[in-house]
Amino acid sequence: MKFVLHSVAALAIAACAGSAIAQKGETVKMVRIDALTGLLGPSGINQQKTYQFLADKFSGAGNPAGVKFEMSFIDNKLSPTESLNALKASIDGGVRYIIQGNGSSVALALSDAVTKHNERNPGKEVIYLNDSAVDPDLTNSKCSYWHFRFDADTSMKMEAMSSFMAEQKDIKKVYILGQNYSHGVQVARYTKETLARRRPDIQIVGEDLHPLAQVRDFAPYIAKIKASGADTLVTGNWSSDLSLLVKAANEGGYTGKIFTYYTAATGTPTALGTNGAGRVFQIAGGHYNMGGQMEKWAKEFKAKYNDDLISVQFAHLFTTVGAAMAKAKSTDPVKVAAALSGIDVKSFNGEIQMRKSDHQLQQPLYMTVWQKADAKFPYSPENTGMTLALVKEYPNYVSSTPTSCQMKRP
Repeated sequence: MKFVLHSVAALAIAACAGSAIAQKGETVKMVRIDALTGLLGPSGINQQKTYQFLADKFSGAGNPAGVKFEMSFIDNKLSPTESLNALKASIDGGVRYIIQGNGSSVALALSDAVTKHNERNPGKEVIYLNDSAVDPDLTNSKCSYWHFRFDADTSMKMEAMSSFMAEQKDIKKVYILGQNYSHGVQVARYTKETLARRRPDIQIVGEDLHPLAQVRDFAPYIAKIKASGADTLVTGNWSSDLSLLVKAANEGGYTGKIFTYYTAATGTPTALGTNGAGRVFQIAGGHYNMGGQMEKWAKEFKAKYNDDLISVQFAHLFTTVGAAMAKAKSTDPVKVAAALSGIDVKSFNGEIQMRKSDHQLQQPLYMTVWQKADAKFPYSPENTGMTLALVKEYPNYVSSTPTSCQMKRP
């Protein structure tokens, strides 16, 4: 009898151990649908390299589930229609993990399409992993159970940015310039709201929206900004729309502060060059000089691709998804989504949480300033001799904002 009990116990332990790694060795196919051509193509190409690099680092022993992440990419030309076609092709090809980030207009279309697909096709569910589309509506009025965001949204970034700006007593007149789509509109909205709350004495002296990825010369906008008397410019611009903007600011002699989300993005460091030192700022979920594992990976990435590891928040995606698969003991999207919702993990910059109520990742944010690279902040992007140096770190609770999400759970 004792032998039988021991045998049963041994079998139970073996079964538990087997189920804990039931998905070990599985290949998880992921497709990223994003712009790889056109004016915004350089950012997309850099991010493609980043995913290839991180998928390799996080595969197998790099994640607690022991799965292999396999990446493929589809150029959506920043078009919602192209993106929906790519989504259908990916699903038809058996892919159950969809990634996208550049362009909130695309993100809103994908989130809606994935939700409808899952409602109509039980057993063939898909998870949408949003790495950088930051329109707050995606985790508020238009939230979806199947959508998970890994970058801080615009309201979160403005909470941190305005906290910093409020302490800068020389900021008195602000001009807001952005891209004419949901993201640019939201940046303008939250800039005005947060500054009115924290520094009601600051004047908003101008506001402009311009066509997305169509403006090749920002000189007229810089002339308007200078004429307004603005000592500070706030912009959510990214990729070519930011690099061309800072180029025009340099050539047009604008000497005010510039607060951005995406100074690190491909092309912008070169456009800045040695200009903008001490007056161009970025708020983001990471920076060039993170130290630790990210520093090692940045050096390896540079050696491998002759490019810069910029979108560090992509590491959060692999960290949390790998942990969720281990927790679910499965790669089935339904089980993984349930495990991912509310999960707490330790990532490269500390404890992060995928908030259960709206699937918005809670994470630290960093304010950095463009300056000459030095012994303390040595990493130089695009071989400029400059860097983004840490000015202030904001823990999760500072940038966390409330949500109005009324999530419909399956």
